[in-house]
Amino acid sequence: MAEIDFDDFLKVDIRVGRVARAEPYPEARKPAIKMWIDFGGEIGEKRTSAQVTVHYDPETLIGRQVMAVVNFPPRQIGKFMSEVLVLGVPDKDGAIVLLSPDQDVPVGGRMH
Repeated sequence: MAEIDFDDFLKVDIRVGRVARAEPYPEARKPAIKMWIDFGGEIGEKRTSAQVTVHYDPETLIGRQVMAVVNFPPRQIGKFMSEVLVLGVPDKDGAIVLLSPDQDVPVGGRMH
């Protein structure tokens, strides 16, 4: 495991957002869902796609709070421009489970 300085960690801007819209992304190489996530006034709404189809359907994601890195440069994922990186961890079979606060918190809040 590579070590980083605390100052390097502080450069990663991880915020909580609420999924405002979600839809299947059948054009993706691997099954994925496109999401539009509201991070509040300062950041606004950002788009992403995530390979989370094992545990989530687009309908179940709407309204859900998620954690995402908001200061990576945009990345082209097929025909879709991903603006943030939603965070998750693999379950015992390798399927991604999204990270989210265990209580409802204001959108846009930065992880400390």
